[in-house]
Amino acid sequence: MGKKAGKSAGKPKLHEVHTDPASKGASDTLLPDVMKGPPAEKKSPARWAYERMILYIRNFEQDLDNDHEVAMGFAGGDAGVLRIEGMGYFDPDIVTFYGTDATGGRTQLVQHVSQLSVMLRALPKPHERAEPARIGFRLVQDLEEGGTG
Repeated sequence: MGKKAGKSAGKPKLHEVHTDPASKGASDTLLPDVMKGPPAEKKSPARWAYERMILYIRNFEQDLDNDHEVAMGFAGGDAGVLRIEGMGYFDPDIVTFYGTDATGGRTQLVQHVSQLSVMLRALPKPHERAEPARIGFRLVQDLEEGGTG
């Protein structure tokens, strides 16, 4: 059946259904304490989008092997695929992603939260790196250390 999280008033609600009941979704991810407050009405749309994207990225990375890293594709344009190397927000309504494109070129996408539409993808890690970079775990650590602005 479906998975639910955030049943309390003022908390975000999440519902997912997968073809494989054993499939892990974002609702199986424990929310870092920093995401449990302040109440929803006190967070900007940019901060909400940023925090929720962090959960999706971290969840996606948990199932990757050591030969792959998370990247994102963008719907509705020729932005291509971006290997995620950083992420941020600018209140009240801007989310930004930093990384490299398929050619290794430095890339930054700045997007209004109302236009946010991303596809997470697994890309082979660069051969020169022994270990894959895991941005999702670093983003959660930053939240937990007070990096929410």
